[in-house]
Order: sequence, then structure tokens, then C-alpha cells
Amino acid sequence: MVKAQTRRGKYTQWMNRAHARLAAYTAKQPSFAHRPEPQSIGLFAKGRQLVAGNFLFSGDLIEAPGASIWDIAPEDSEVALMLQNCSWLDDLAAVGDADARERAQTWVFEWIDRYGRGHGPGWTPELTGRRLIRWINHAYFLLRAREKDESDRFMQSLGAQTKYLSKRWKGTKPGLERFEALCGLVYASLALDGSMLVLDDALSALAKECKARITEDGGIDTRNPEELLEVFTLLGWAVTALEETGRSAPQDVTDAMGRIAPTLRVLRHSDGGLARFHGGGRGIDGRLDHALALLPDRTVPKGVLHMGYGRITGGRTSVIIDADAPPSGPASHDAHASTCSMEVTSGRRPLIVNCGSGSRFGLDWRRFGRATASHSTLAIEGYSSARLGKAGKFGSVGHELLVDIPDHVPTDQLSSRKGEKFEVAHNGYQATHGLMHARILDLSHDGRTLEGEELLATLSEADKKRFDVCIKREPLGIPYSVRFHLHPDVEASLDMGGTAVSLTLKSGEIWVFRHDGRAEMNIEPSVYLENGRLRPRTSQQVVLTGRAMAYATRIRWSLAKAHETPSAVRDYVQDDLAELDQD
Repeated sequence: MVKAQTRRGKYTQWMNRAHARLAAYTAKQPSFAHRPEPQSIGLFAKGRQLVAGNFLFSGDLIEAPGASIWDIAPEDSEVALMLQNCSWLDDLAAVGDADARERAQTWVFEWIDRYGRGHGPGWTPELTGRRLIRWINHAYFLLRAREKDESDRFMQSLGAQTKYLSKRWKGTKPGLERFEALCGLVYASLALDGSMLVLDDALSALAKECKARITEDGGIDTRNPEELLEVFTLLGWAVTALEETGRSAPQDVTDAMGRIAPTLRVLRHSDGGLARFHGGGRGIDGRLDHALALLPDRTVPKGVLHMGYGRITGGRTSVIIDADAPPSGPASHDAHASTCSMEVTSGRRPLIVNCGSGSRFGLDWRRFGRATASHSTLAIEGYSSARLGKAGKFGSVGHELLVDIPDHVPTDQLSSRKGEKFEVAHNGYQATHGLMHARILDLSHDGRTLEGEELLATLSEADKKRFDVCIKREPLGIPYSVRFHLHPDVEASLDMGGTAVSLTLKSGEIWVFRHDGRAEMNIEPSVYLENGRLRPRTSQQVVLTGRAMAYATRIRWSLAKAHETPSAVRDYVQDDLAELDQD
């Protein structure tokens, strides 16, 4: 199977480059029919780093002042692939001065010289789609003060990449990669003259993809919130470009955006960042708000779950819970065993988090981040609620899928005069220990108190027999831990007597964590895995440990806001001003 996958991968690569070379030699030089306004958002600080020759990609910092961006990593590396979509143009454009423009122009024309005739790692449909959007967005920036022959080379390359993409978009995987390719093709077809036939086909394919891949509740198969934002952003760019040229988007595309936007609002913490589940991060600063501004309707979708997530809020506190089974099949390549885990944010400050995705830090960190113990939930020691297995027929070389995932995840959400309550359970430990894990979260209306209850219980005679077998192996009881991973900016200290933990946020706000005494409480080291960082950030976690010795084991805990400093109050005022600006 691995050999077959390798052969398919080599064949796909050969086809991509063959079409790229053909397009480079046969494409006509187009001109701009329309130049859309730049939509992508860059980071000023990262742009300044690039100008200074400090390259930070995939967690690696490369200091190479004066070096070409195409020389900083081997062509077969992950960093080289990341560079090929030219998203770094957004960062240089955010700086916008003469030095930044010189770097952008030099590196783009070096790309044309090195790879423009169909060579190099950047000739895949999804990378080409991303690259076309950036080149067209920043065309004024890239062509300013350049000679006519250079402008002609630039336009010739745009034409070749568009022709290549029109032939090879079908070779992408369904999902984000295909959205990248198709949205790039729509964007280029609108911007360049003589592309109307390509545009019609691209819009038809994009409409079909939206109808097939965006679920009724506005989600995607991978259940990755950041990936959902990427899809929504791409669709938004395509729709905006259509509107600027006096055209309307297909109904299936606008309907898909209408379903996605409310779901993204559900997945948005009170600090403006996305919940970090199933390989996704918080998202680039400002991108979520910018994308949601395209659809100002703030309607919340009906139902308890949205793409498998639950959300309860009170005051300035938000709690987002993974309340569904992990993705299965091809979508589980980057899925995490995170059912029943939660994240808690107080105002603009993340409090309880999940460790996040370790994919950028190597295979070991990737596996670590996918385990249940890397999430803020209960785990039986030595086990995850879903197991990593071989890729099989769905996977690619070097990837693992989640197998033995929970197949029963009941949920319920209730509102009362006291606050909002969310209940969720899963049977991920039923096959191994005969146990069901249930979690109940109760958040007060003012957001100052979150009460939780964890329950490990058998539900049938067969479960009891399986539990009894485990007890014979573990006569002292089945060891479990309930973990509450803290954001790196949160400082935890165990109070005198070890009965409570004080959690101090960077703003000076203090929360106090307590439990019912049925478990042992400790503060242990943890990590925060974040894209764009050189290495994992150190953090802390509150851990409740105990042993399940009966058919039902219950642990109760609470998290209460204890103190607010003047700086925390200033945070609240800034929150109010930000909300007014957004409105």
C-alpha cells in the first residue's frame, strides 16, 4: 500500500510539472482586465523581520541578511513548500516602504527566473491558487518602478500559472486544497483578460464544492476551526472580486458562506481568537474579524452543536467544548483525541487551553499534541479516547489516522436562572475499561463561576465485567487524570494546604480553582504549541489525579473569579471599545 501511494504521489508530481512546463511555453501574455483591492492581511512585525533577513517559518528561525528567500531551505523541505504560496508578500506589503518593496520585487522575479518554466516544488494546484491571489493582490506593489520587459515577464507568468491551474485543479484533494485552487482560479480569471470561459467553469466547480463540502451547520469534515476560517476567507475574496466586476456569485457559494459565518462566531472566544482544536490554531490576528465583516448578520445557528462544538457564555467568559467524535477516514490525518475537552477565556485573556497542534515541531510533537492528555479533559493514564493507527488506504506516507474513536457522544445544553449548563459524554474508554466519561459544565450568567463535574461509570453488565477484568490487573484502581492546561501568560500557585490553586492572568485578574477532595491536586509543567514560534512555549497545568475503584467515580471542581485589579478593569474598557469599533 505504501509503495502504491508513493507511485501515485510521484505520478501526480510528474503530471503537475508536465502541465506546468506546457503552460509556461504555450500561455499567451495577458493584461489586467481588473485589479481587485488587496484583501489579505499581513503582519507588520513579520514584514520587518523579513526585510532584516530573519526568516521564521515552520518554527525555525534562519538569520540570513541579504539572502534570497529561495535559498534558506532545501527544495524538498516543508519550509520550501510554505514559501511557494508567497503569503509572505502580505507581510512585506504591510510594511510598504522602499526596502520591503525591493525585497518583494526581487524575490518574485527570482521565482520567475528559477521556477517559472515549470520547475521546483511550487507547481501544485493549491499552492498556485494561493500564489496567484497574492501576486494579483499586490501587483501595484510588485510592478512599481519596474521596466516594461519585467512587467511583461510578470504578466506572462500570471498567464502561465492561470492556464496550468485551469488544467490541474481537479488533481487536488477535496476540501481546503481544492478551495485554494478554485478560488485562485476565479480570482485570476476575473483579473486577467480573455479568461471568461475559464471563469464560468471555475465558478461552477466552486459552487459544487461548496454544496458538497460545507455541511448544513456550516462545518467541514476535518472539524478544524482555523481551516474553516481559511475556506471562508478564500470564498470571501472570490465573492468580493466578483462583486467588484459587477458579477454575482453562485447561490451555492453565498449560501455556504451564510452557513459558515455563524459557526465561526460560535467558535470565536471572547478574546477574538478561534478555539484550538483538531490541528487548528487561533488564526492570524485580525483575519477572523475581517472575514466576518463580510457578513454582518450575527444570527447564531440553531441546535446545541456547531461543527461538533458546544459553547456557553456568561459575562465576559466563554467556554468552548469539543462535543463530538473526532473526524474519521481521510479527515482524521490531523484529528485529535479531544472529545469532552474544553477551552476557557476570560475577556481578552485565555485561561484554560489545549496544548495545540505540534505538526510544525516534528513527528514526536505532532503525536503528543493529538493525545487526550494534551487536552483539558479527563484521561485514563496511558490511554487516549481515540487511538493512533496506521494510515491504511486513506492515508499518505508518514501519516497516522485516529482509530477506535468514540461512536456515542450524547450532549445536552440547558439554560436556567443560574446560568448555562452543558452536558457531554463519550464511550472512548468503553472498549478498554468498560467506562463512559461524562462531563457537566455549569457557567453562571455573570461569567464569574464555572462549576464542573466528571463522571466515570459503567452502563451495562458487559461494561461491569470488562471493568472487573481491569481491576484485577489494577487492584488499587484504574488511574485517571483530569488536566487543565493553562495559557503561558497564566501563573499558577498552590495555596497553603493544597486545597486551592490561584490562577493569575497577565492583567492581574485572579481565578481560584478548587475541587471536592476526592482526587489529589498538583501543578505540573505543560507546553503551548503555537505556529510561528521557534519552539514550544512552556506553561503549567492543574492536574487532578485519582483511581477509579467502583462502577461509578465522580469528581467535582470549580473555577471562580476572585479579584480584579485596575489593569483588568482597563481590559474591560478596551473590550467595550473594540466591540463598538466592530459594530
